Amino acid sequence: MTWLDTSYMARKGVSKNKTGATHELTEARQGKYNYVYGPYAKPVLRIRPGDRVIAETQDAFEGAIKTEKDLPSAKLTMPFVNPQCGPIEVEGAEKGDVLCVHIESIEPRGPQPVGTSALIPEFGGLVSNSATAMLNQPLPERVMKYEVTRAGIKFNKSITLPYEPFIGTLGVSPQIEAVSSLQPDYWGGNMDLPDVCPGAVVYFPVNHKDAFLFLGDCHGTQGDGELCGVAVEMPSTTTIRVDLIKNWSIAWPRLENDRFIMTIGSARPMEDAARIAYRELCRWLASDYGFDELEAYFLLTQAGRLRVGNMVDPKYTLGASILKTYLG
Repeated sequence: MTWLDTSYMARKGVSKNKTGATHELTEARQGKYNYVYGPYAKPVLRIRPGDRVIAETQDAFEGAIKTEKDLPSAKLTMPFVNPQCGPIEVEGAEKGDVLCVHIESIEPRGPQPVGTSALIPEFGGLVSNSATAMLNQPLPERVMKYEVTRAGIKFNKSITLPYEPFIGTLGVSPQIEAVSSLQPDYWGGNMDLPDVCPGAVVYFPVNHKDAFLFLGDCHGTQGDGELCGVAVEMPSTTTIRVDLIKNWSIAWPRLENDRFIMTIGSARPMEDAARIAYRELCRWLASDYGFDELEAYFLLTQAGRLRVGNMVDPKYTLGASILKTYLG
């Protein structure tokens, strides 16, 4: 038995922890990638709870930046970044349910160097942008390309970073909105949270019939905050297993792995994202772990941990977590 056998997904999922069919979502099958989360795109795949999907994702620039000489301003048309696979229909999903996504593996795809990072005008955590307008001139554009393998990521001749892949943009359709894949919110989206990685199960509130799952924007590694706005972006072959929990009402995404549970909030200013995440974690401890809400508040004051996903997107994302060892 592994920790996954005791997860919410295994205990409450419709599939009863059984793996169903495997579906390959190749570039050819996907066709046009999506830059908007919403209920209006035509689904590319229909699956059942328990099924596995092997998806060929593009990097955040859909391959447009090929060399370190390419200028983002010449190659990109903002906001057409973060191309998404999907939407994927999940049979039986209805508003008021929770979609479960177990991330099994993320592998770099394509000829090396597959990793890309860049300084993009008026985009990043230490520059002026549309939401934080200043008179400063943009930083000079610059691109870095990286070899990305399981053995590590070659930053330069003397530094090799660990390969710590995760899905930067993952979520379900909002109820009615059509929203840029650059933005995170209650449906998930561009959270850029490194804990959304192989081994984790991420839980999303279903807002629309059949859920409409989207995924893309995989990263080879990223520091907390995604400071310049661009991690080690890479095309990938990503394998997920999807399940459904009926009649479990949650307001914001949640995450579970072998060590901790986490709730995820997205907002500006950053402290509001932290408040959302911690409030949802207080409520989770109260509803499922035998704490009253004020006791949970005390416990998280002493033992809670906060992870900064991104501090660059239209809304910032933070994850509040607590170790399972405190939960019995």
